[in-house]
Parts: sequence; C-alpha cells; structure tokens
Amino acid sequence: MTMPGRQDILRGLRAIDDMARAAGVVVDLSIYGGAALALVFDLRRATKDVAAVVNGSPDFLRQAARDVAAVEGWPEDWLNDGVKAFTSRQEQMELMADFDNTAEGGLRIYTPTPEYLFAMKCMAMRQEGIEGSHDVSDIEALADVAHIENTKDALALVEAFYPPERIPAKVRFGVEEIMERVVARRAAARSDSGPRSSGA
Repeated sequence: MTMPGRQDILRGLRAIDDMARAAGVVVDLSIYGGAALALVFDLRRATKDVAAVVNGSPDFLRQAARDVAAVEGWPEDWLNDGVKAFTSRQEQMELMADFDNTAEGGLRIYTPTPEYLFAMKCMAMRQEGIEGSHDVSDIEALADVAHIENTKDALALVEAFYPPERIPAKVRFGVEEIMERVVARRAAARSDSGPRSSGA
C-alpha cells in the first residue's frame, strides 16, 4: 500500500490527535523517513508507511493507529517503528508547529533536522545498492536542503550522528557516488544560468 501523500498522512495524524485530546492523553511521536520528507520538506509525493518512534503512551497510540487504519482502509501497521535501527544517539529533532500540544492531551510530533535526516537516509541505504529505490533522490534532495557541498562534508555529517565504525563501506561508496552527481548537477545549473554573450 502506498499512502497518496502529505494530506493523507496529516489526516491520519490529526485523527490520532483528536482521539488523544478527547482522552486527555499526551502522545510524543518522532516521525522519520519518507513521511518526514513529505510533512516538513514537501519533498515526497507518496510513502508506503509512516516510520515513527513513540515516546509516550504506546498502547494508546497502537489502538488509535488501528482505528485510523480501519477508517482509511490502510494496513494496521501504517504507523510503525521499523526505523528504530537507524536512529542515532545524537538525534536532532524539531517540534512540528501544527502538533505542539500541551500536557492537557494531544499529539506532539517531532521530525529530524535536514542534516539528521540526510545522515539517516545514508545509513538506511539498502543492501542491494543505491539504484531502484527512493533513497538516492531523497539523499540528493536533502543535500540541497542542508546545503551540503561535497563528499567530504557529507561523510563528516554522517559521522557526526553515527560512530565511524558503524558506517558500512557501502554507505561511504554510495554517498561518494551520490555527491559526485549532486556537485555535477549544481555545476551544470550554474553554467546554464550564467551570462551569455550576444552575437555582433
């Protein structure tokens, strides 16, 4: 199942927010991956699920997510914590303005900074390689958003969130290949937008 996009994700999250407010329960939720790209940066048109980690009221959230799935016709695991393996101990998260409820009840949503999400995406690069997935386009887009200039800066950023010994060689090679394309694309864009001399 592919969720159509940002508005669908927001609809599901707002439904959970309404349930939490009605129950007087505070749910702290950190959202990552394609859902974060769609919600915060508007870089993704669709995502297959919402990768998240709950930091409060997990039982309430599980039931609320199942209730939303039943209404929307989504799989029960549309909101899941499969991303846990790629989170960093040095997280950089920001509170979403639309979901910043007080202790009276509701959903509080945190999303990664572009720098942290870039590092996470690099670490999550799939074993089969960097082709044939959303990872490449996501990493390239985040390199622009985070103003990452080159491979050296990109790898330094990944190492700022993850111990160097934890970063697989495939990730380093993948980042190098992606950043070479990013640098070449930027150079071509500058060349195309440069001044042109007029003929005599």
